[in-house]
Amino acid sequence: MKLASLFSGGKDSTYAIYKAKSEGHKIACLVSISPRSEESDLLHYPNINATAVQAKAMKIPQLVSRIESNDTDIELGELRYVLQKAKREFEIEGIVHGGILSNYQKNHFENIGKNLGLKVISPLWGKDQQQYLHELLESKFRFIVTSVTTAGLDDSWLGREITLEDVKRLTNLGSKYGFNPTFEGGEAETFVVNCPLFSSSIKIVKANRIWDGYRGRFEITEAILDQ
Repeated sequence: MKLASLFSGGKDSTYAIYKAKSEGHKIACLVSISPRSEESDLLHYPNINATAVQAKAMKIPQLVSRIESNDTDIELGELRYVLQKAKREFEIEGIVHGGILSNYQKNHFENIGKNLGLKVISPLWGKDQQQYLHELLESKFRFIVTSVTTAGLDDSWLGREITLEDVKRLTNLGSKYGFNPTFEGGEAETFVVNCPLFSSSIKIVKANRIWDGYRGRFEITEAILDQ
């Protein structure tokens, strides 16, 4: 099936592409929509400029849209518009997304898919969180943390590449502070710097670390293919 991927540049949306391709689907394009801030309940707040380097590494065309609102209806309207464009330009038949536990996101995406006549593929849905993190690393996915917004995660996590030892720490911290170690609840966000889908790894040349004492961001200002 020819699919559009809802793509934030993080581990889940990238791994969903990997799983969909392994099941025989073709990823015709990436759809990346950047909300106004990390306060969005529906969309991730990615390093939107850096996702272009990931798209280049995967050799997949990308449709990008920025919206100046965190209103869910406006976000859904823009997502519907961009998917209509993807259907027209790339003749997609469905959508793939990297949701694991969020029924809120999944239901919205499925409603849009139904309205547009597109099937929705959710290859990560319902995965055990700790097992999934191990699976990511075993599949040679390398990713860093680009934001933290929950108690239990401090600024030392910003820009950190996650290792097997970190998976143990995240699992323990998640149990102690009540957050999902896969960050499905938006407790943190990630950025993939290398994986089997990439033609080469991504080198982060410049980045800004922002921390307010509770939450923070690792903003990538320059990234290149490390060839």
